[in-house]
Order: sequence, then structure tokens, then C-alpha cells
Amino acid sequence: MKKTDLKALLDEMTMEEKILQLVQLPGATFEEDAAVTGLSDSQIPENVLRLAGSTLGIFGAEKVKKIQKAYVENHPHHIPLLFMLDVIHGHKTVMPCPLGLGATFDPEVARKGAEVQAKEASADGVHVTFSPMGDLVRDARWGRVVESTGEDKFLNGKMVAAMVKGYQGDDLTDTDHVASCVKHFAAYGGAEAGRDYNNVELSEHTLREQYLPAYKEGIDAGARLVMTSFNTLNGIPSSGNKWLMRYILRKEMGFDGVLISDWAAIAEMKNWGIAESLREAAKLAMEAGVDIDMCTESYYANLEDLINSGEIDKSLLDEAVMRVLELKNDLGLFEDPYRGASEEKAKKVTLTAENRAIARDAVRKSLVLLKNEREALPLKVKRIAFIGPYVDEKELRSSWAISCDSKTTVTIQEAATKFFEKTECKVKFAKGCEMLDNNTDLGFNTFTQENLEAENKKLMAKALEVADWADEVVLCLGEHFAQTGESTSKVNLTLSDAQRKLFHEVSKKSKKLVTLIICGRPLVLDEYIEKSDALMISFRPGTEGGNGIIDILSGEYSPSGKLPMSFPYSVGQEPIHYDRYITGRPKPAEGTSIFTTRYLDCPNEPRFCFGYGLTYSKFEISNVKLDKDILTDDAGITATVNVKNTGRVDATQVVQLYIRDMAGSRVRPIKELKGFERVEVKAGDSVDVSFKITEDMLRFFTIKNAFETEHGKFTAYIGFDSDTENGAEFSY
Repeated sequence: MKKTDLKALLDEMTMEEKILQLVQLPGATFEEDAAVTGLSDSQIPENVLRLAGSTLGIFGAEKVKKIQKAYVENHPHHIPLLFMLDVIHGHKTVMPCPLGLGATFDPEVARKGAEVQAKEASADGVHVTFSPMGDLVRDARWGRVVESTGEDKFLNGKMVAAMVKGYQGDDLTDTDHVASCVKHFAAYGGAEAGRDYNNVELSEHTLREQYLPAYKEGIDAGARLVMTSFNTLNGIPSSGNKWLMRYILRKEMGFDGVLISDWAAIAEMKNWGIAESLREAAKLAMEAGVDIDMCTESYYANLEDLINSGEIDKSLLDEAVMRVLELKNDLGLFEDPYRGASEEKAKKVTLTAENRAIARDAVRKSLVLLKNEREALPLKVKRIAFIGPYVDEKELRSSWAISCDSKTTVTIQEAATKFFEKTECKVKFAKGCEMLDNNTDLGFNTFTQENLEAENKKLMAKALEVADWADEVVLCLGEHFAQTGESTSKVNLTLSDAQRKLFHEVSKKSKKLVTLIICGRPLVLDEYIEKSDALMISFRPGTEGGNGIIDILSGEYSPSGKLPMSFPYSVGQEPIHYDRYITGRPKPAEGTSIFTTRYLDCPNEPRFCFGYGLTYSKFEISNVKLDKDILTDDAGITATVNVKNTGRVDATQVVQLYIRDMAGSRVRPIKELKGFERVEVKAGDSVDVSFKITEDMLRFFTIKNAFETEHGKFTAYIGFDSDTENGAEFSY
């Protein structure tokens, strides 16, 4: 449909029809046939059920087509319904969670994964995914870190842009793709005390320089929707923050797509106390430019009266409706309301061998090896015991892979059995303990306390028997999948008491011990690090988790993942991140000094820094060489290092470029990531790795409240993690 035709359609619509295009209803209201023509016993008015412009949570080609057919036929202008869904890191084929994708340091992995998700979801009738999440996260207490790609704005931006491109492709009418929604705008990851839905307090400098860039990358990549965040920002809820939405998002970032609230976020402005009523909340949201009200009555019950009374201008309604119509048009829904939804296609494109291979490759690249001594990995002994609650666990997804069937997941036991039956190795398996204790508040308890203790005692006895038999033990431990995600904030970044007890009892056997931790956030792992010969992190690996993990443990592939978030010594360090300020009283590298920035009982630095991760080989890196030492606006500097694999196996290393501004009009971070490259190096070989340093890499939000580059001295660091001191100075 042409733009002129859309304008003509808008002009023909009644005010009621326009307002209801801005209303999104939960999918449950459409589940019954009667819902599309009106439910007499529903609290939602019949006209809203008949004319609401979008819904979320419904998928399945047959169901979507049935609902869409009735909706279009009953709509006065035959405008199609939009179907949206949380396809966060998988529809049917589940990729590693976003934090795991961040660990790959490979935007192409993220793009391919999003492409798989889009193809599967679209065949099931989905038009829009509420992904990717561009939130910068630095506090592991916040459960939703699992949905972010980490603590660094540069890495997040590259991954967010890649996912947007994977979801949307080059043409939204292509039914192998879906529209992408960047969320949560803005600064949701900065919640006070790491507690979900909380206030965020940020200076404009920190907001602009650290928290906004990743969203901007997604918008520049063409994301068609943006979602408002639940939090307040400096005391103003995002859904009613006109400065944030109309000035920053629309004017400065140039976003002209659909802005949708998060679930009930408009109505919750009343809870916050910034609006006395839903009517006032609706007024604030419309003035801020929020186009779609997700799952509340705020818009449909109040907008008409607000317009008729002159409290908001009718033009605000028209511009919001036009954006929704344009999205539907760009998706091709006016020509094909079903947009390729097909039961036959869904069967062909879902959980295919190709999709699984992409997911498996992502798992391999996402695993982060933190320790490896006594040649514990890769596994080479004759008798291997896999022990722990994650040995045969199907729930390797996160709580935000809501549309998958976990029965299709490959467990560690299934993968190990298949792999080792082709070798001379013998394997045995034992659960060891239940994953959770009854003191974990997830809203459910599987056992009574007495039964839980009895069950764990029985499982422990079997585990120790299997450990006695083995030459090497792989302990498969971790968080329950429901312990990460929305509303899962924690103050104890540890595993359950039952798993801790299992670990200590098995470690007493003095066998080679490999500990695999499956989690959705950084954890405090001191005791596991000290008593394990090898320690590996898997961030909720998804459908092919078992296969990808065994690919690495067995040595078929060398690990190459890097930490996308710092792992602390103690929860008391949170929030913690590598790109911190040095302060006016820095703690000396050696020795002690009382009046410096320090803890009495803990280092300042994390236990494992951002960008850290080992391989099965060893690498050396040369000093940084610059082709010139003065950067100009029209000529960049090339920084080069030689990376040599001095070990015995071929491996991939992630080479990382960091830059430090030695002095500026505002205090500058000790270093900032500005580039990275994955390089495959055969044993004994070396490769040169170069990065181009350009003026735009040096820009920051200066004392003039503008992004500029200031003249001065800089240091370019190149290494294998954010702790690298391998640098060379240059000037601008």
C-alpha cells in the first residue's frame, strides 16, 4: 500500500478505530473463537476485542490464521492484526541466552541465530519479536542480565545491531523475517540495588556515554520498534518521559518507528505516583510519544475524552496510528494478512539439522574456560563420571525461551553417551542432588523438607559411588533456569546448599575434577575455583547445549568464549565493571596504602575480568606497534600485534583493542573496548592482527555536553582481556 493510500485510510477511520489501533491485548483474550467478535463475560469491552490493533503471546500458524481471518473480516476497514511474541533467544531451536551470545564476541553468531529464530517464528505466524535487549548491565544481582550481552557498550552495540539485521533481513515483506523491537528504553539495566522494576539514577553524562549507545546501534541497524522500560530514570517513568522519548529517541537518534510500552508500564505510572489516574497516565504517555499501550485500559478508556476535552491534540493520535499502519504495511500484511504463516512451512523450517548446527556452533563459541590445570581438559582418561543436577537436565534454556519444547533439548548425558561410545572411554552418570533447596523462592517447592533431605541423601550416595569408580569427574552444576530473567534479583550470587555440599564431598575424592557451571549471571565461585582442576562457564546454552558442551569437553573444539561480564570475588563488589574510573586516590598496584580507594577485605578488581577466557592452547602476543604516533582527522593509525600459538593444539583467540584517554575535560575510564577480532591460529603458527584507530573512537560526552574528541595523549592496548597492559601511546 502506498503512503498516500495509508493516509487516505487514516482519514477514513473513526476516532474509536484509531485509538484501538494503539491497544495491545494479551493473547489469552483471542484464544477462544468468541473473543474476536466479543465476549459477553469479559471485562474488556466488545469493541476493544474486535478492533484492538495488536496482540502478544499467540503463535502457531493454524491458530494465527484463524484469528486473523475473523479479525480482518470483522474490522470496518479490514486492517490486519499484529501478532507479537517474546522470541528472545529461540523460538523452537534455542540459541545460547544473550549473555552467552555476548561471550562469543562474534556478531555473526548473533546474526545467524536471530535469522533462525525469525524464520521459525514467522512460519508460526509471528510478526514482531521483542528482541534484542540493548540494556547495559553491570550488576549481577539483577536477574535480567541473562537477556543482555554484557557490561560493555561497544560489544553490546555490535551484538544488538547484528541481531536486528538477523531478525529483519533486508526486506520486511520477506516472510522468513520478523520486525525487531529494541528494548528497554532506557537504562533498565541500571536499576538501584540490582532489583527489578526499580528506579535508576544516572547523570546525563553517564546515560549518554554508557547506556544509550547500544540502543542507538540497534536503531541505526533499522529496528522497527522500540520498547519503553519499566524503571524510572531520575524519578520519571520511561513511558511518560517526554525528554527521553521525543527528544533523545525521536529527534536525536532519528527513530521513526513504533514505540510500544512494556507490559502495563503506562498504567504503572499510577503506582509510581507520577499520575493520579490512568487517564493522567495515558496523557503522559501520549505526550511522550508512546504509540502502543501494552495490555492495559489506559488508552482505550481515556484517549477519546482527552482529545475531545482538548487536553491532548488529535495530531498526536494520528501520528501514532500512522506509525502502526506503516509497520503493518511494511510487513506486507495488507496484501497478505497471514504473512506466510503455514503449518507445512513451520514443519520444514523448525528444528532442522541446519538450525541445530547453527545453535551448536554458538554453544561451542560461548563456553568460557576460566581455569585448566593438571591437564584436566580436554577429557582423556579411561573412566569419566558426569555428576550433578545438570547431567541429564532438559531445561538448558532461560526463562525467556517461552515458545520452545524442552523435550527437544540435547542433554549433557545424551551427548556424552553418543560421543564416548565411539571411544575407549567409559562413562557413568549420577544426579548427585536436586538442583534447588526449599529456601529458594521461585513460587514452587517440589519436595517437603524431609523428603528433599532423604532424596538428596540417596542421590549423594550414588554420586560418590560413581566418583569412586572414575578417574576424572565432571561436576555439572548451576542455577535453575527460573532463577534468572524477569523478577529474579538475588543478593546471594551462589549455587544451592545441596550443590555446594555435593561439590565438597566429590572434591574430597582427590580425582581430577572439572566443574561446569550453567548460569544466567556472574556468580561468586571462590570455593569452586580453588578445588577444581578446571572450571568452565556455560551461560544457559539452549537446545544444542549438551552437544556443544561435549564438543568442548572432549577436545573436538578448543574453547574460545570470553566473559561478557566481570565475575566478582564477592557480591559486595556489585555493580562491578572493567571500564571504571581510577579515582583521585588509586590503590597502588603493589604494597598497601590506607587512604586510597579500596576494600578492607576484598580486592578492587573482579575475580575474573571482562574479556577473560582460556583456550586449550597457549598464546603469546607481541608489543603493540603503531604505524604513526599522531592521529589526525583524515588519517587513522594502524595498531598491530603478532599473536603466536605456542601450544600444542589449534585454537581460536579473541584479540581485543582497548583505548585510554589519558586526560579529558571529564574523568575518563581506565580503558574502553574499541575493537575485537577472533583469529584462528594453528599450533606453532602466528598471525598479525591489526586494528584501525580513527578519530571517532576517541569521542566522548565532554564538559561541553556534546560528543567530541579532545586533543591530548592516548594509549592503545591490545591483549586477550581487559586487564592487558600491552600498550602504545599516541596523540591527537
